[in-house]
Order: sequence, then C-alpha cells, then structure tokens
Amino acid sequence: MSKLALKVQDLVKHYGGLQAVRGISFEVPVGGIFGLIGPNGAGKTTTFNMIAGSEIPTSGKIFLYDSDITGFSTHKLYELGLIRTFQLSHEYKKMTVLENLMVAGSNQLGENIFSTWFSSEKVKFREKEVFERALESLEFLGLIKLADELAGNLSGGQKKLLELGRTMMTDAKLVLLDEPGAGVNPTLMLKIIDMIRRLNKERGYTFCIIEHDMDLVADLCQKIVVLSEGQVLTEGTMSEVRDDDRVIQAYFGGGTG
Repeated sequence: MSKLALKVQDLVKHYGGLQAVRGISFEVPVGGIFGLIGPNGAGKTTTFNMIAGSEIPTSGKIFLYDSDITGFSTHKLYELGLIRTFQLSHEYKKMTVLENLMVAGSNQLGENIFSTWFSSEKVKFREKEVFERALESLEFLGLIKLADELAGNLSGGQKKLLELGRTMMTDAKLVLLDEPGAGVNPTLMLKIIDMIRRLNKERGYTFCIIEHDMDLVADLCQKIVVLSEGQVLTEGTMSEVRDDDRVIQAYFGGGTG
C-alpha cells in the first residue's frame, strides 16, 4: 500500500483572468491528520473543491493512493473512499438522525429496481447491515439518544457530529473536513476533536482539515500547510509555522491572502 493517501501536484485553478490557485503541491500520509490553513482568500476552499471533485483543475494532478483522480466526479470519488464534509452542514432536515445516516450507506441494493424484483432477500440483508451500522455509528458518536430526532432540530455541533457519522457509513480512505469547528460551542468542540482523533486511531481514517480555529489545528494536526494568495507559503508542525514571520505577515500584516 502507498504511504501517501493524497498527493497534490502543481494544482492550478483559473476563473477567467483570476488565478485562484497557483501551483499548489502537498502530500498527506496514510493515517495522518493534515491541516490546510491560511487567511481568507488564500485558496483553501478552491483546493478542497478540486480534490473533492466539485471543481475541475485548470492544470495539475491529484492522486489518491497512487491513482490519478484528477477531474473525477464527486460520485466516483465517494465510491473510491474520498469523503468530504462541509463548513455548513448538509443534513436532510426533515429526516431523522438515523435516517440521515442510513441514506449515506454505500452499496445499497434497493436503489436498483431490478435488485428489488429479483434479489429481495439480498436487499433486505443489506438494509439490515446499513441499519446496524448506522446505530453503531450513533453509539460511537454519542448521538444514539437522538436517533429519532429530526436532523434539522440538532445544534450546530451535533450536526457536525452527524457529518462525521455519515463518513462512518462508507469505507472511507480519506476524509476532507471543511471547518469542523465552525459555529460549534466549546463543549461540543472538544467532542468533535475527540471523535476525529478516535476515528483516526481506532478506525484508521486519514484526515485533511481546513480550519480557522488554530487551537483545533494545533491539537489534531501532525503537519500543516499554510496557503497565501493561492500558493504554499510554508509547511511544518504548528509550532514551526506559528514562528514563521511569513505566516505572521500573511495573517496580520495586511496581506490580501
């Protein structure tokens, strides 16, 4: 198995005359928790969008476990185990917490009409597997008491935990977390940090995180890449990048990012 879960090579993105990303390269090791930070407008979200398949790079390459996935659709990447969560939760508000997890289950035979006609027993067996996996995920996340609650009624932090739960319904190889701490109260923030760490250590998940909360990044990430103005400014541990004058200038020195 490759030692790299993700390799981004010379990634470029143009929007007409605007060059939002300008030759970004970095690597995420298997089993690591990797941070991608930078001031507003640095190119973080655009980079995530290209990795996740929601935008096509102008040039450059993206590799998942040595396989070139550049330009793959989000659906194809989901099947390959690359999962992305969002800064603003994308829950199904009128469905229960349990139902939100069940619809995220992969390889559901009932989605194929021919399977329901000719393989009904297999469909029922798979539905039972998905149901049990959803319950197990809710138990792991401490949300089991909210299984029958409408997802739209959850707090911001609970919705972030639900997003993590949806990744647990797949055979995730790499999870892209887009600001998991945004809009979360301090108590649930600690819960989310603990769940990410447990998923990493106990389930072997590899994480790549965009986050503005530097305490969360420092607590979780073994390696950090700092972006500024669409380029890699520096990389290293949190203590190394915090002491870098270029990082201080990018965040506080009036740079546009």
